[in-house]
Amino acid sequence: MAPEAPPPAVPTPTTRTLAAVAAALPGGGEDRPGQQAMAAAVERAIRERRHLLVQAGTGTGKSLAYLVPAALSGRPVVVATATKALQDQLVGKDLPFVADHLEGELSYAVLKGRSNYVCRQRLGELDAPDQLALDGLAERAPEEELRALREWAATTPTGDRAELAVEPSPAAWAAVSVGARECPGAQRCPKGDTCFTEVARRAAGEADVVVVNLHLYGLHLESGGAVLPAHDLVVVDEAHQLEDVISSTFGVDLTAGRFAALARTARSVLEDPATNDAVETAGIALAATLADHVGRRLRGALDPDIADALVTARLALEGLASGLRAVPTDREDETSAKAVRAQKTTGFLMAEIDSVLATPPDHVAWVEGPEASPSLRVAPVDVGPTLAERLWSETTAVLTSATVPPAAVTRLGLPADRVDQLDVGSPFDHAGHALLYCAAHLPDPREASWEGAAHAELRALIEAAGGRTLALFTSYRAMDAAVEVLRPRLDVPVLTQRDRPKPALVAAFTEDEPTCLFATMGFWQGVDVPGRTLSLVTIDRIPFPRPDEPLTQARREAARADAFRLVDLDRAATLLAQGAGRLVRGAEDRGVVAVLDPRLATRSYRWDLVNALPPMRRTKDRAEAEAFLREVTAD
Repeated sequence: MAPEAPPPAVPTPTTRTLAAVAAALPGGGEDRPGQQAMAAAVERAIRERRHLLVQAGTGTGKSLAYLVPAALSGRPVVVATATKALQDQLVGKDLPFVADHLEGELSYAVLKGRSNYVCRQRLGELDAPDQLALDGLAERAPEEELRALREWAATTPTGDRAELAVEPSPAAWAAVSVGARECPGAQRCPKGDTCFTEVARRAAGEADVVVVNLHLYGLHLESGGAVLPAHDLVVVDEAHQLEDVISSTFGVDLTAGRFAALARTARSVLEDPATNDAVETAGIALAATLADHVGRRLRGALDPDIADALVTARLALEGLASGLRAVPTDREDETSAKAVRAQKTTGFLMAEIDSVLATPPDHVAWVEGPEASPSLRVAPVDVGPTLAERLWSETTAVLTSATVPPAAVTRLGLPADRVDQLDVGSPFDHAGHALLYCAAHLPDPREASWEGAAHAELRALIEAAGGRTLALFTSYRAMDAAVEVLRPRLDVPVLTQRDRPKPALVAAFTEDEPTCLFATMGFWQGVDVPGRTLSLVTIDRIPFPRPDEPLTQARREAARADAFRLVDLDRAATLLAQGAGRLVRGAEDRGVVAVLDPRLATRSYRWDLVNALPPMRRTKDRAEAEAFLREVTAD
């Protein structure tokens, strides 16, 4: 990233408005030079139609730094985020606050993928048990759940699943929702006029700012711009996840479950058992074939057994498509609606099988998942050309994150002559409040003796901190091994990622100060626990990607001589910074980030990793780390 930016020397309309908005925050706000610098850069990017890549550390206030200039631009804006928590914060807190403190009007809306909204047509089908039983969904869901969903749907203004007080079971939600691949669209659905999704889309079409998740934005690009309203600016928050999300949305994921779901829907409208059974049987046969290839990358031409299973599945789908064409779809009833859904799903599956059978050389195919439920995946190796064609050449983009991958410009295909980079730092005093400790005396993590030594190191650090530890691991195996050894030897509670759902775990960890939380990759980001309850973050290994992970492997091959720098080191630096970023979440937070991998102190690439971290003081002396932890927890 570029050097840390100073605040703008001359106030602009945007920075003056931002200062006024920030001053209205509870407590009068804080002076944040980084926020001012970022807002001025966003204002300039919008005016000059240049892309902007901003690294904005924790506490910058980056949401206001892009929302204020976006609101003042008078142009339609989409904000795409990677997590539901940030999406909810923007719509429930930040945008209402900005709208209340601007002189002009600002309208905003949130838009989610279709499967996030309850489907009125599906709800109508619930009242026809003979129909839905054939669909095979209601019988899988508890009746009390379905009854509660009916009652909620009768009063909810949005139909948004996020409004539910209790998370529904997958079976219950599947019975009352549809995905984009099966929805016939408002024009062909009997409930199209009152559809919750369509209401949300109309509201988004009239809003100045639309907030979406990053996956939906990827689908918008994949569809050629058909999903979201036209917009002049997109802000991608948590941009370090953009590459993987785009790779996923432009890829294919074939499972037996998709064939089974299609067969269930088809049985409710098509009285042709042989044709319907053929589709489900083809899915089962494909899964059985894929089970022998789980964990394998499929190089070159597909294995004959996989190709044969795909061809057989496609023939079954062709038979179903032919049968469905005979079912009337012009009536405003449940049968027509289901028939259209089945037709659309069949078409999607056929197209995806075709794309797998003709996998282009710049894509990678592999099989993953448990043998009982394998998935055939295909994804582009390099998303840069796709983004260059569908995003960078069409829409001004502001990309921001607390941690921007070092090779982001190259890996995302950003045009070097039309992108500016900026690092606005963080307002928090990392150098004074945080210590980076590397256990340089430990063996190499690839040696058998490392694990026992790392457990002893971890125990000593946790005892010095009096608990209050988020211990991050690069695998479930490593986490489980540490828990087995340390839980009976520690005098503080130890929670693990296996114990409860993530929100409940974080709440329990936050509420009981001495508690430790042992977790894997899902907790390296998106965990915000300010205060004394989190005084120590430990990281077991430098999070290099697995050497046999198919997509990463293909990216290495494409990068050739630069593979380690552009792929492995880039990913490791980003994840390491995300993990270390869990420590200092507020201006008064203090503590230690301890890395139990000596390579951070000994290898030639160590500075690429260290420089990606917040600017903490550094030590290799455990006694110094323990003394600092005791000082922090004694205050």
